[in-house]
Amino acid sequence: MPDNHRQLHWAQAKVYGWLLCQSLQLPSIRVSLVYFDVLSEGETALVQEHSAEALEEFFNRQCALFLHWAQQQMHHRATRDQATRDLRFPHAEFRRGQRPLAESVYKAVSTGRCLLAQAPTGIGKTLGTIFPMLKAMAAQQLDTLLFLTAKTPGRQLALDAARVLFSGVPGLALRVLELVARDKACEHLDKACHGESCPLAKGFYDRLPAARQAASQVPLLDRQALREVALEHQVCPYYLSQEMARWSDLVVADYNYYFDFSALLFGLAQANQWQVAVLVDEAHNLVERGRGMYSASLDQQQLASVRSSAPQALKSPLQRLNREWNALHKEQVAEYQAYAQLPAALLKALALCVAALGDYFNEQPRGLDSGLQGLYFELLQFARVAELFDEQQFIFDISKRALGAKRSLSRLSLRNVVPAALLGPRLAAARSTVLFSATLNPRGYYADLLGLPDNTVWLDVESPFDAGQLEVQIVSRISTRYAHRQASLAPIVELMARQFAARPGNYLAFFSSFDYLQQVAGLLAREHPDIVLWCQSRGMDEASRQDFLQQFRPEGQGIGFAVLGGAFGEGIDLPGSKLIGAFVATLGLPQLNPLNEQMKQRMAALFGSGYDYTYLYPGLQKVVQAAGRVIRGQSDRGVLVLIDDRFAEPRVRQLLPSWWALDAPPAGG
Repeated sequence: MPDNHRQLHWAQAKVYGWLLCQSLQLPSIRVSLVYFDVLSEGETALVQEHSAEALEEFFNRQCALFLHWAQQQMHHRATRDQATRDLRFPHAEFRRGQRPLAESVYKAVSTGRCLLAQAPTGIGKTLGTIFPMLKAMAAQQLDTLLFLTAKTPGRQLALDAARVLFSGVPGLALRVLELVARDKACEHLDKACHGESCPLAKGFYDRLPAARQAASQVPLLDRQALREVALEHQVCPYYLSQEMARWSDLVVADYNYYFDFSALLFGLAQANQWQVAVLVDEAHNLVERGRGMYSASLDQQQLASVRSSAPQALKSPLQRLNREWNALHKEQVAEYQAYAQLPAALLKALALCVAALGDYFNEQPRGLDSGLQGLYFELLQFARVAELFDEQQFIFDISKRALGAKRSLSRLSLRNVVPAALLGPRLAAARSTVLFSATLNPRGYYADLLGLPDNTVWLDVESPFDAGQLEVQIVSRISTRYAHRQASLAPIVELMARQFAARPGNYLAFFSSFDYLQQVAGLLAREHPDIVLWCQSRGMDEASRQDFLQQFRPEGQGIGFAVLGGAFGEGIDLPGSKLIGAFVATLGLPQLNPLNEQMKQRMAALFGSGYDYTYLYPGLQKVVQAAGRVIRGQSDRGVLVLIDDRFAEPRVRQLLPSWWALDAPPAGG
């Protein structure tokens, strides 16, 4: 039992002791703290004798601490509510399209409804959604506003919007917090999260009150500001951020902090009965992210690695799990196969393994093996998803790889297909949820897959840009299908070189894969060595991504090559002459493989649109997002070159933004 847990239990028992002394007029009392072992059914009793006077002093001290913080919070809440009532829009005027968006957000939270807003890139969606939500905080008695993003750039935009508000109203009584993942906040990645290993964990709760008090005085607790407070008080930045989530007015975080199974923000909202409003940035990403959060997979290679070094107490349950896993291979001939039912024997072995690992960790609370822990969490997730499994909302499949003539390893996957049933209750739990993006077309696709309430309001914000700002060229004489890829290289290179010569400047070129990207970039470098180019590479870290973006200098000239749907396809801002054009040499369709074909069958059965739901809509969403990098402001001018014959098809053209000038015939020659 960790010491801080036991202190908490004693504190609770001593409060009960004082209440009894006061009620029964006792001069002293024996306080007993009893622990019960659910396995052995044995009891461990710890007994302390306390005078009524000592217990009263302890009780009053706890109340004083609580009252000081509670009164401070009440004062902050009252000041915050008044400040948000008086808040004025920080710019002289709204951008075109920004005011209708802000008005719709305010109406949505005022009426307690969900809003799905398609708003073009460049109108200021972030500020246009945060501002009206803050204005509604007092009237709707909101406790917390959550701004949820899919990627780091989205968090940065929200924090920048908060800085604009603070600069416009010095001393604005608002607490803004950025939540980041543990591995990005941790100061000692090589150490375990307990006091015997990490110096920032030892004595954490002793130093937490002072750290919390200091953090509450910093209006904008982004990652760096929170780290500075945490290290000044020698506490863990990650766990300090978890604590400050309870006391912040605007929390900027990843989707998983609200929508995941064990989501911190959703859990806090439910436990404390908070009235929350939720803003979901770049909401088109929530379909795939939702599927990922409610899915699970197990790799037999990971199990084999853990088995080889597992302690003796765990050998038997791990071996049993492996035997049941191997039994699944006997019936499967193909490398990939989906099944209608879950294997009962394997799930039973998995449950026994989870129980054995849990017992072992309880008995060995320190010095835990990271491999064992990793497997344990994977097994827990798999078991949790298995409880939700049904053959309509999920796919269970096995991907097998041979290690020789007689031996195979495999990956078991429980894939959520339609996250609506799990996302829907989270959306409904908020006072209002506003989901916004430049690409939410067709609306029926998102309504079906996200579980939007029936009374959800749909808003399609008029673009602030006119067709003359973006020259859209559809090049229908080139096919970028996999079978035609080799033949497409030379025509694409000549097309890019011709456009670059006609209008020199910075361009982004998007392709369906790294292999395709490298083939085109290599040929362009050989045929036109005078054109400067730089390429996205696999697994780029944050510093490498910044280096890539810094190549786009004002008045620069060159072509950056990127993968569609990757780090540079959305969420980056290259205004003015930093970017004057984009080439998109793909429809962005997901890869044709057995899994996606299985998804297509399921989408057809559920919604009657298998190909569109699996391939077309997700692909064109990436195209429109990438194209949105070109025009970022009212004075921007640029060109968009769509390279593939399928862009000329009517059903594809109707899914592209209405403000694009697509009336001209495709460039077929």
